[in-house]
Amino acid sequence: MKRRSALKSMGLALGGLVSLPAWATNWTPESIGRTTTLSENQELLLSEIVEAIIPETTTAGKVSPGAKSLKVHQFAARMISDCYPASAQEILQKGLANIDAAANKTYSKSFTALTPKERVSVLTAMSTASDATEKQFVNMIKNLTIQGYTNSEYYMNNVLKYNMAPGFYHGCVPVAS
Repeated sequence: MKRRSALKSMGLALGGLVSLPAWATNWTPESIGRTTTLSENQELLLSEIVEAIIPETTTAGKVSPGAKSLKVHQFAARMISDCYPASAQEILQKGLANIDAAANKTYSKSFTALTPKERVSVLTAMSTASDATEKQFVNMIKNLTIQGYTNSEYYMNNVLKYNMAPGFYHGCVPVAS
């Protein structure tokens, strides 16, 4: 049999699996960079959508940043452009156009000019619409917003209290007999 080629293939596959999601955990906006698939206006609209999903909140005097200030929209755009099929990229483009159309139809304003409650109502209406593209768009953005927020550096360090190496090694300690 060809054990060497099988081992080589397994090693390459394992290396690829290890390196693929490495940038997606504990990410920062600088590590993601700017995506080229969205225009400035579309990126601004996407940032307002993710902020409507996870807004900035103040609890007992402590401010927790929203998805917009953590730049989760960059994470979502990069994931869609790099990891999702072309159909998801089309859903993103159509969804961004549809959300502004829905906001104009309902409130006679663009989505970025709406109040937070109005934004949530537009997103809710799109998620329960009969159009499958609108539902897929809202679900995809919700999932990526939650994934991006919970994998952000802020969330890992301040909410989860992530510790790279839990426990400590004390090599020189007296042993009681």
